[in-house]
Amino acid sequence: MSFLAFGINHKTASVDVREKVSFDLQHLDKALHSLQELEGVTESVILSTCNRTEIYCFSENGLDPVEILSWLSIYHCVSESHINACSFSYQDNQAIQHIMRVASGLDSLVLGEPQIFGQLKSAYSSAQEARAVFGVLGRLFEHSFSVAKRVRTETAIGQNPVSVAAAAVNMARQLFADFQNQTALLIGAGKTTELVARHLKQNGIKRLIIANRTLTRAQELSSLVNGEAALLGEIPDLLLEVDIIISSTASPLPILGKGAVERALKTRKHRPFFMVDIAVPRDIEPQVGDLSDVYLYTVDDLKSVIDVNVKSREGAAEEAEILITQGCERFLNQMRSTQVSDSLKSFRAHAETLQQRELDKALKALRGGADAEAVLTQFSKSLTNKLIHKPTIQVRSSAEQGENHKAVWLLDLFDISSIKNDT
Repeated sequence: MSFLAFGINHKTASVDVREKVSFDLQHLDKALHSLQELEGVTESVILSTCNRTEIYCFSENGLDPVEILSWLSIYHCVSESHINACSFSYQDNQAIQHIMRVASGLDSLVLGEPQIFGQLKSAYSSAQEARAVFGVLGRLFEHSFSVAKRVRTETAIGQNPVSVAAAAVNMARQLFADFQNQTALLIGAGKTTELVARHLKQNGIKRLIIANRTLTRAQELSSLVNGEAALLGEIPDLLLEVDIIISSTASPLPILGKGAVERALKTRKHRPFFMVDIAVPRDIEPQVGDLSDVYLYTVDDLKSVIDVNVKSREGAAEEAEILITQGCERFLNQMRSTQVSDSLKSFRAHAETLQQRELDKALKALRGGADAEAVLTQFSKSLTNKLIHKPTIQVRSSAEQGENHKAVWLLDLFDISSIKNDT
């Protein structure tokens, strides 16, 4: 039996390469069916995200990474040499550990990020629906999810934010413990703003307004987070209503000035503002931070928080690696136990067959009027001889060839030495 993890990710390839071998999640079943047709592939799962395309396989007879490389090349019409230059492959124990590390967020661009856990579960579900995973690989994924949950609950790997968006929202919570009564204004409608908006929604913000240079883009983003759209020109009026302002645009000049904030503070009766200026160049005039009742932070302030949190996560990652090593060993032990279980079932079935044959003979003799004691004596002798006959022949044959270890195994299996010590 063999496990294989093959692919490319943010560590090995640039985005222009990753996008060439990414899979359309709407038609992932087609790719899985194609992959399953490869000789040696018993089960498979395909994980495709913006940061990685990875293929996980299980085989009864062993897998060659070159076969997977060739398949990926043909499927995406990308040269093998192009993929090979930035791909990786892990087999057996290393493949098992890699899947567990991916599930736990230890292999992510942002250490400990939780999104990959959901993405891996979705990939596994897609493989189940396509009937590409059903046995041993399925058990590995279920076990990996269990290990990842232990990493989340028993370490601090995901407790502290390490993205600009998460850090900005986390700092806001230091001023407003409960977001249910607060209104947030997000200036700009780019990717960072979208992430901030999603974090605010997850934290229960009461109202969310997105102001942008073009109303269409503001409306597109606000529809994703159940917010409201506005134009940049409306900001002075909106200042009277909002508590949290987070800005991230590409404007070369400040969008929010000291004068506008001063006028708003007078009308608001000095109800405080929390502001985070993520933009470079800055969107909010630095002098705004000099005003009373304004808490203004820049991207540099967030960076210091993120750096501290990254170090904290790195310490937790060391603890997580220990849990993954333990999880890998437990899974391998389960696999070994499952393999020997089939042999033990066969051994027991063989012994029970011999027992039934001898019992049938004994019962027949008793029904014919034979002496019960004589029948039982013959039954025990015959059953014993049947049970030890083949092992005896095998041990003697091995001894004649100079292999005495089977005799030692035989005594060990039946704990003969212990019996001698007890008598």
